Amino acid sequence: MERSIRSTQGFTLTELMIAIVIIGILAAIAIPSYQNYTRRAYFSEVVQATAPYRLAVGDCARNLGKLTGCDAGTNNIPAAITTATGAVGSLAVATGVITVIPVAAHGIITTDTYILTPMVAANGTVTWTSSGGGVTNGYAQ
Repeated sequence: MERSIRSTQGFTLTELMIAIVIIGILAAIAIPSYQNYTRRAYFSEVVQATAPYRLAVGDCARNLGKLTGCDAGTNNIPAAITTATGAVGSLAVATGVITVIPVAAHGIITTDTYILTPMVAANGTVTWTSSGGGVTNGYAQ
C-alpha cells in the first residue's frame, strides 16, 4: 500500500485573517492607552513644578495667618514663571492660588491648566484642591 504524504507549509488564509484581526484589536486598545500614558508623564512635570510654590505658600499662610499677601515674589514665595521652562509655559501665584499653564506638546494643550487652591484650617494646616483642564482630562489628580 502506498501512503500519500502530504506536507503542509505556511498558514491558511483563515489563520492569517484571524492573526490580523487579533493584532488590530490589540493595537486599538494599546495605542490610546500609550498616548494617554505619555500625556500623563509629560503633565507630571507641570505638577512637579508646583512643589516649591506649595511649600512657600503653606509657610506664608502659617506666618501671616491668611492667604492674602501670599503672591509670587513676595513673602519668600518664588517669582512667577513667565517664560516657558520645560513643560511649564507659565506659573503664577495670586492670593495663594497656584495656576500653571503648560506648554502645548505631546497631546497637551494650553487649556489643560493645573490650578491648586489652598484652604487654611484654624490650626494653620494648609490643604490643597486641584482643578483645571489637566485635572478634568485625567492627567493629574
